[in-house]
Formats: sequence, structure tokens, C-alpha cells
Amino acid sequence: MTRSSLYTIIAVLAALAVGFGIYIAYQESQKPALEIRVDEGGIKIDGNGG
Repeated sequence: MTRSSLYTIIAVLAALAVGFGIYIAYQESQKPALEIRVDEGGIKIDGNGG
């Protein structure tokens, strides 16, 4: 295996890792956020819907 093919494989793997990270971050941002608080004032539920 030549040096240039090793560099190509490393570059492709790095690009896949970055792309996968961006995909995961996007998917996490699309989840509806839900917050439930229980205190002396009662139960409070805050969320962005979904």
C-alpha cells in the first residue's frame, strides 16, 4: 500500500467521523425538550412541543 493511499484512507475516515458527528448533533437538536419541575408551588411542565 502506498503512502498516498494511506493518506486517502485517513482523509476519508476523518471526513466520515466529522459527518457522523454533525449528523448526531443535528438529531439531538431535533428532539423535543421537556422539563418537569416539582416544588412548593406545584408541578410545572415546560417543553417545546413535538
